[in-house]
Amino acid sequence: MSHSEAESLHAAAPWWQPRPGRHLSIQGGQALTGIYPVSGAKNAVLALMMSSLLTPGLVTLHNVPCILDVAVLANLLQGLGVNLSWSHGSHGLSVTLCADHVHPARIDRALVTRMRASVLLLGTVLARCGEVWLPMPGGDDIGLRGIDFHIAGLRAMGARIDLDGGVVHATAPEGLHGADIRLPFPSVGATQNLLLAAVLAQGTTVIRNAAREPENIDLAQCLGQMGAVISGIGSDELTIEGGRVLGGAVHQVMPDRIELGTMACAAATTDGELLLRHGRMELLGAAAPLFGAAGVELREVADGVIARRAAGGLRGTDIVTGPYPGFATDLQSPAMALLAMAPGASAVTETMFEQRFRHVDELRKMGANISVQGRTGFIRGVPHLAGARVTATDVRAAAALVLAGLAAQGETILDGLDHLDRGYDRMEEKLGACGARLRRGDRFEG
Repeated sequence: MSHSEAESLHAAAPWWQPRPGRHLSIQGGQALTGIYPVSGAKNAVLALMMSSLLTPGLVTLHNVPCILDVAVLANLLQGLGVNLSWSHGSHGLSVTLCADHVHPARIDRALVTRMRASVLLLGTVLARCGEVWLPMPGGDDIGLRGIDFHIAGLRAMGARIDLDGGVVHATAPEGLHGADIRLPFPSVGATQNLLLAAVLAQGTTVIRNAAREPENIDLAQCLGQMGAVISGIGSDELTIEGGRVLGGAVHQVMPDRIELGTMACAAATTDGELLLRHGRMELLGAAAPLFGAAGVELREVADGVIARRAAGGLRGTDIVTGPYPGFATDLQSPAMALLAMAPGASAVTETMFEQRFRHVDELRKMGANISVQGRTGFIRGVPHLAGARVTATDVRAAAALVLAGLAAQGETILDGLDHLDRGYDRMEEKLGACGARLRRGDRFEG
């Protein structure tokens, strides 16, 4: 990241600073014990920040995670004319967004290509302004995550959309109108985009086969506070009575269920015990019983979830990812790191994204016995992993490799830290407070 890019991000999100060091050194073998606070959900906060574009009123979000993706989106929204005011308090990091004036032609291509969630500008800016030019979004390189579902749904609502030179140009000269839309697959992003557009569209919109993820529930509840009329929240059929004038809202971002599941695995693999403060078991869906089958003991208490290794130890099990309430694809990488150290055989099948096994080669460098056939990884648990130099290829792979390094014998050097910073709020500091030995550095000898 250049100095000018860093200055631009800091101007939009003054709490953000480039993290020093190009790699993370992890000394494994330390049992994690203590309190690990689960931050606000990355997959919820980005859509919630986008919702501010739908109203001239003030939208205040509490429990915002201090992550790079939030800083990038803040910079992107600021370029569109949104004013952001940040504060720290009893609710953690908070932001108040004011979008009383939106400039639809000022979407920064460089910022859009850094994050997948920028696709939500398509629905929000189009609904608010009637026109939008959006460069094709970026994000993790985990497969062909096209926006066909988004475009088809918006066209059903009256949008005219052209794709030329890597830019989506959408117009709604007569405004968006309600439509009956069936998604071919319960896509989280498409459900969010169509929901955000539908609350300002005239008439009734029905989204069938909608994604049921908790992050979508969080978004719908926030939109409800702003004055939107949405029924079926939490189900696979959303009905939106559009055309309301939306106002402001104050909303608490839900806890990050992916961070919760990842740190539960970390507690079990290191044979420690963590209180995952603010975590909620029901957010894990099918992951909770599957973690239990793998030897991760979870117990809900008043202020979170206690995670540790079960008395019978880790053990192999089979996992198939799927839409919520199925096993989250974002937990597949950490689960594979756990199962690499679980006695017996396991199989992990990835149904969501075709390139989400890129962490397998890195785990093999650490001694994992994993083979891949198509979309299934076959694992034979080994007694221990050994430290090695590895590289993160996406946000969730970064967390999985930290988890593996914490449990491995010797030192692990992790490169690709931008991925870690994109999705995890102060992970090293929070792990360090629980006994982990890890530090960032600029040099690596050997």
